[in-house]
Amino acid sequence: MKPYYWESQHGNFGDDLNLWLWDFLLPGFREVHPETLLVGVGTVLNRALLPKATHKLVIGSGFGYGTLPDMSDPKEWDIRSVRGPLTAAKVGVAPELGIIDPAVMVADLPEFQGLRKIYKRSFVPHWESAIAGLWPAICDAVGLNYIDPRGEAKDVIRKIGQSELIVAESMHGAILADAFRVPWTAVSTSHSINSFKWNDWAQTLGVTYRPRRVPVSTRAEAMIKGARFWGMDFQAKEPQPEDPNRRQIDGDLAVAEREPRQTSLRAAAKRALAAPATLALWQASRAAPQLSKDSALAERKERFRTVLDGIRRDYF
Repeated sequence: MKPYYWESQHGNFGDDLNLWLWDFLLPGFREVHPETLLVGVGTVLNRALLPKATHKLVIGSGFGYGTLPDMSDPKEWDIRSVRGPLTAAKVGVAPELGIIDPAVMVADLPEFQGLRKIYKRSFVPHWESAIAGLWPAICDAVGLNYIDPRGEAKDVIRKIGQSELIVAESMHGAILADAFRVPWTAVSTSHSINSFKWNDWAQTLGVTYRPRRVPVSTRAEAMIKGARFWGMDFQAKEPQPEDPNRRQIDGDLAVAEREPRQTSLRAAAKRALAAPATLALWQASRAAPQLSKDSALAERKERFRTVLDGIRRDYF
């Protein structure tokens, strides 16, 4: 059995954790049933992503982009759980199978126990924001620790657990914060952020996705997201069918990279133009955060462990 995950060319910790999470949850899974693809963490229930004519074991995956594949053939699909009730309804399985995003189980790994709090407040942007935004400088200006979602997954997760509060544009930033019992506030810099997948997870734990609006921080970021920046509207490119989870940003980044060499004056001008984003992020970091109930998280994790027990009986 081998794990499937969506691999960003830029790196994204919420997807990359599939590389090692399942070795903890299902030790030895790689040595059994080589014909089976383990479809785990991620918004990957998409016709354009998953191979046909391959047996797929679905454990906690979500829908949110593109078109669902035909999942009606039990010889090809073994659906043990999905991310939440919205995905369950789309797939056409019992709502009871919409249990939780498996990323919450990361908090059970021994290496993440007893993490010492060293960051008062941290910000985890969406990976698109990290590519073209001015967010490290903005975080420095407003007293936030910046966590780059493109970093090595365990390092990113450890920093989330070491924070006292998380401001999250990244959905898995909020999921991991909640799993580590770190209060979190959701923000969004783009109307293109997928609220379906956020609500899918949120409904499993009784929390609410009400993101605070934060403007984009640079012209390049506006180009990627199709956002408005200082009175100018930008049109985002449509995602390509072979890779629906990401926008086609390479051309926009090439334009950004052709901008004149940075000088102290130009850097100061960029910070000035990012003032609305700076203020909004500061306000978000001081807003009342939320956190699911301990009992809700514990109940969902126990249900997920029951799913894992059934998989061990049937596949090992």
